[in-house]
Amino acid sequence: MTELKRAVATPAGPRVRSIRVVVLALMITMLLAMLDNLIVGTAMPTIVGDLGGMEHLSWVVTAYTLATAASTPIWGKLGDLYGRKGIFLTSIVIFLIGSVLSGMAQDMSQLIGFRAVQGLGAGGLMVGVMAILGDLVPPRERGKYQGMMAGVMAVAMIGGPLVGGAITDHLGWRWSFYINLPLGAVALAMVTVVLHLPRKERSKAKVDYLGAALLTVGITAIVLVTTWGGTEYAWGSTVIMELIALGAASLVGFLFVETKAAEPIMPLHIFRNLNFSLMSVIGFMVGFVMFGAVLFLPLYQQSVQGESATNSGLLLLPMLLSMMIVSLVAGRITTSTGKYKIFPIVGSILMVTGLFLLATMDTGTTRFTSGVYMAVLGAGMGFLMQITMLVAQNSVELKDMGVASSATTLFRTLGSSFGVAIMGALFTGRVQDEMAAHGGGGATQESAQLSATSLAKLPDTVREAYEYAVASGTHIAFLVGGSVAVVALVAALFVKEVPLRGAAKPEASSDGGGAAPAPAGAKKQTV
Repeated sequence: MTELKRAVATPAGPRVRSIRVVVLALMITMLLAMLDNLIVGTAMPTIVGDLGGMEHLSWVVTAYTLATAASTPIWGKLGDLYGRKGIFLTSIVIFLIGSVLSGMAQDMSQLIGFRAVQGLGAGGLMVGVMAILGDLVPPRERGKYQGMMAGVMAVAMIGGPLVGGAITDHLGWRWSFYINLPLGAVALAMVTVVLHLPRKERSKAKVDYLGAALLTVGITAIVLVTTWGGTEYAWGSTVIMELIALGAASLVGFLFVETKAAEPIMPLHIFRNLNFSLMSVIGFMVGFVMFGAVLFLPLYQQSVQGESATNSGLLLLPMLLSMMIVSLVAGRITTSTGKYKIFPIVGSILMVTGLFLLATMDTGTTRFTSGVYMAVLGAGMGFLMQITMLVAQNSVELKDMGVASSATTLFRTLGSSFGVAIMGALFTGRVQDEMAAHGGGGATQESAQLSATSLAKLPDTVREAYEYAVASGTHIAFLVGGSVAVVALVAALFVKEVPLRGAAKPEASSDGGGAAPAPAGAKKQTV
């Protein structure tokens, strides 16, 4: 009661300033989560060159995204039941432990395992940021902080490849993981000191662990099918068939459990809204495309165009800058006009077009041409990045805002997992087939290198064969990506233009902060 009275008596100015300090701490944590895959993606050729195991390349990212996807709904539910701050800090600590272990890995198997630990913590970072921000800032005021989030996205997407390339070239790939420690320490300190939420009574409700387990098993089984099918095992092999059966049975069981659970990990009623379901599909496709592009474009640039890790990061700028600029413009137009249906349609068209253009690249493609293709893809994703979350949140009741945010984040993460797994399997299979056909497989396997420096040491005929093989692998990966992304375009055509909540001017509230009235039964949050 004392905290409530103090909050009511606090002038709007200090309250707004204190919230901004908390948001800054949350944005640093958001940066921590977003930077990781971008840095590691740029460093991957060097990592594979040191540890070997090119056939397991996609699993370095897949293990991370799988663990993130499986843990995201659990972190969100734990925060709802037991208090967000402690759960949020725990996820940061687990993420940092995984980062240290990944940097110490001695072989590809260890790296994959430690990346899974890192992903387990990462699952709580993004959902924690979104949930805490939702607690502290009413929906009508949340637009004030979109600039901060857009800035963090820009820093991560532009700075990640640059930092990853520079670290790889000058400090070694292990520092692409160790770099998380100072940033994570700052996030931990700031969140601990400045974030003060009301003490939450321990809920007696039980987490839907059975549903979470079934969802985890189902996702893992299906991704294993996409990763191993046609490479480790034949598509018709017993192992693949058993995994398909296990995945299907687990997902069916998950759907059944969610209809009976008192506290379901993912309430199914939110999918009755057409717009929410469509945004889930589009978000899945954006994740599928974005992380596949971030992984394979540096590989193409380093192996075929002969760029260093640093320069391949710089050459991603056309995609990242166009994504950032278009995202900001689309967000502002949507906020001012309340109209948004055109953006998913235009974004999907550009995304599909960009992917098919990237699929045309070969050993003779110039850097300017590839840059234009990347800019087209980036513009398409820019139209979709902000809109998917905005429309999804607008499609559910306020009481389901956290669930909607968590589910949307989950589908985007699942998309990235499936994208990297499927595109990675196709890429690796095509490279191996082309090298075998051109008689260079043995030499390349012995060198186990993908970096430009190492490739320069190979005989001319082997190097040329490998460049052709990588270009061919890139072609098939983006061709399939573009074909799959057509689903996003079809989904966008069915989106309905529903008026955005919060478009009206906020009413004055009792605390003088200009916030919209809190929903009935909601507790007052203090900072």
